[in-house]
Amino acid sequence: MDGILNIYKEKGFTSHDVVAVVRKILHMKKVGHTGTLDPDAEGVLPVCVGRGTKLADIIMDGHKSYRAILHLGTTTTTEDASGEVLEEKPVIFDEDKIREIVNGFIGELDQIPPMYSAVKVNGKKLYELAREGKVIDRKPRKIRIYDIQIRRFIPPCKVEMDVTCSKGTYIRTLCADIGEALGCGGHMAELTRTATGTFSLENAIKLGELKAMAEAGQVEKALLKLEDALTEYTKVFVSEKSAKLLYNGGKIRSGFFKSEKAVENGQVVMVFDHEKNLVGLYTIIEEENDFFIKPFKMLI
Repeated sequence: MDGILNIYKEKGFTSHDVVAVVRKILHMKKVGHTGTLDPDAEGVLPVCVGRGTKLADIIMDGHKSYRAILHLGTTTTTEDASGEVLEEKPVIFDEDKIREIVNGFIGELDQIPPMYSAVKVNGKKLYELAREGKVIDRKPRKIRIYDIQIRRFIPPCKVEMDVTCSKGTYIRTLCADIGEALGCGGHMAELTRTATGTFSLENAIKLGELKAMAEAGQVEKALLKLEDALTEYTKVFVSEKSAKLLYNGGKIRSGFFKSEKAVENGQVVMVFDHEKNLVGLYTIIEEENDFFIKPFKMLI
């Protein structure tokens, strides 16, 4: 069984909990998730199965989309509703000002990871240090906020917004930073991940639904094939003459492969053998007026 399950992680589960449940349901060990969601958060969590685990890092690198509720006026130790209240300030609920400040966070940012996170410093996770009552300096990390859309204002102190961002973005830190910029502080009250790369809420299934499908012998209906998770990559087909070289991870000249679309130097493509079996992701290399493909990530 190879592929990706688009799981809807419910509140109360850690991402590791989800993996453990999927392993039990499918009776498989080779299962992994594609990016941590906090226990209080919910939404899209692609889970890779079998050979699909080789795609985990690629899926994690995709854009993320979230729906969050920012609670202004209250800061917490964890930057979300699960933490202890640190400070409370009055909120001037000026919608135009809030919109102006929120829009100022669109673009590339230096974001400092929260203490309550899985980021490692000197071999130790930050949340482990935080639980010991320690606060240490953290290096800012480059992230990108592609878009923020305010869906609605909820007086007297809440704002619901949709955020599209890069890998590694902490939405609770974004909420805290927006609150700080407004001068009243804030924290993330609720969070739903609405999409990760090509995976979205529309076809996500809950663990209970997966269990029912497994009991009915219908898991395949929920299992997305590897190639279906890589639709943004151009397809390239290698001739039978180069099959051995292809499966040995060799470099293959243009005379032995065909592309469904025009390709360019440095492009990563999805490569199939002559029987249309997906072999892996390859990089297009241009040398001496000819194109070659060489392995980027083998999926066999």
